[in-house]
Amino acid sequence: MPLTPLDIHNKEFGRRLRGYDEDEVNEFLDQVIKDYEALIRENKEIQNQALALQEKLNHFANIEETLSKTIIVAQEAADEVRNNAKKEAQLIVKEAEKNADRIINDSLNKSRKVALEVEELKKQASIYRARFRTLVEAQLELLSQEGWDSLDSPPSLASESSRG
Repeated sequence: MPLTPLDIHNKEFGRRLRGYDEDEVNEFLDQVIKDYEALIRENKEIQNQALALQEKLNHFANIEETLSKTIIVAQEAADEVRNNAKKEAQLIVKEAEKNADRIINDSLNKSRKVALEVEELKKQASIYRARFRTLVEAQLELLSQEGWDSLDSPPSLASESSRG
């Protein structure tokens, strides 16, 4: 067990003949007590500082560990987000390609339908033209018959009385 300043203060020495000067010894002991008390206080302060520094060190070690774990989690989350984004992008591209194929196929089908309709309209126009030509030729033939010439001459009185 270490000495305390009180132990030094209460220490009694035996007396002998031709011994040390008691006042000098007491003064020296008083000085030792003061120095010893100062050393004890300083030692206590250093221990307190060491404890505080150790607590800070532990705190920062915990922060470092937490940050390391956080960085790892963040990296894993970033990797997962990146992978999900790639998958989603691939799905979007596939869907866009499907839509593009569908649009192209729809357009080709519509184009074919329009082409067929155009061909049908051309046939119908040709048929209409042929029928119209036939009708016009028939009308021209009727106009060129002899019966029309008599309509050009003035009517006779006998034919008018029989009409009426």
